[in-house]
Amino acid sequence: MLNFLRPFFARLFSPIVQGLARTPVTPNMITVAGTVCMSAAALSLFPIGELFPGAFTATIFTFTDMLDGQLARIKGSSGKYGAFLDSTMDRLGDAAIFGGITIWFMRSDHLLGVVSLFCLAGGMSVSYVKARAEGLGLNADVGVIERPERLIIGLTSIGLSGLGIPYVLPIGMWGLAAGTAFTLYQRMRAVYVDAKSQAAAAAQSPAAPSATGQPPAQPPASPPAAAQSEEA
Repeated sequence: MLNFLRPFFARLFSPIVQGLARTPVTPNMITVAGTVCMSAAALSLFPIGELFPGAFTATIFTFTDMLDGQLARIKGSSGKYGAFLDSTMDRLGDAAIFGGITIWFMRSDHLLGVVSLFCLAGGMSVSYVKARAEGLGLNADVGVIERPERLIIGLTSIGLSGLGIPYVLPIGMWGLAAGTAFTLYQRMRAVYVDAKSQAAAAAQSPAAPSATGQPPAQPPASPPAAAQSEEA
């Protein structure tokens, strides 16, 4: 949904990427390092109530998700493994952010802890549905709340709450939970519709039967060979 912002951030980070392109740093190094640092910040600061420092640090390392892709294109090292590693690290980073805030909620607000846990599980499910659908050749490229929106809503509400702004965290978590559930429905619905249309197209692909409904006539059998005369 926020993909239209990618060109802006690409231009913003272009000088950094150009500098990294002249070093031995690889895109996979950036992917792993960014996830490790973001996860460390979330899991060390959120559970002890340091919400703003944790959200601010995690947000900074979130942008490494854009650096690795640009660097891979410049160095010509983009490939299937890089995409696989990036998706895997994304899931670990999401788990760290929502897992860390869930731990803090369990100590302060049990209900919001359950909501945050749903955001974690729902976000994983949203990503899995798309990956599984694409593996089956089906379309699931829909949804109002994708990963960028999840991170923006989650980290913004956590950070503002850490600055003392009231009510923003419950509103953010409940809104994110509702948006995640709706996105999951959208993708499952899209997969169902696409699978049904593909099945209908496959059913119509065999040759249609003849207009009379009768099977085509078979050619007449060849006459039996003449019996050989008896031996003398």
